[in-house]
This record gives sequence, C-alpha cells and structure tokens, in this order.
Amino acid sequence: MASDPNAWYYCLTHQTVEHGVGCRGGDRMGPYPDEATAQRALELARERTKAEDKADKDWGKR
Repeated sequence: MASDPNAWYYCLTHQTVEHGVGCRGGDRMGPYPDEATAQRALELARERTKAEDKADKDWGKR
C-alpha cells in the first residue's frame, strides 16, 4: 500500500516522526492525522494493548 502523502507516521527504525513518504511501511506505525499524534505512537500502542489485555482478562472471567 502506498503512503498517504498528507499523513503522519512514526518510524520504528529511526524513532522519529515522518510526514508522507518515508521509510518502508513495515518499519512504520500509522497513518496518524497529525504530527502530535504520530509522536505519541508508542504511548498509544501501549495504552491500546493494556486495554485489550484487560478486556481479554475480563472476558475470561465470564
């Protein structure tokens, strides 16, 4: 899939935010709507993982 030239991404290889075309897709997270959100990519991923882990744990209690 081609990169959206207007979107923001977080590069895992370089640990930097990229706008539009940059490193290969497998090395990036995104797209994100803006630079600030892309900068928080790892934090957002941790939050989402924590929430899904809790949902899995709660589902197992049924």
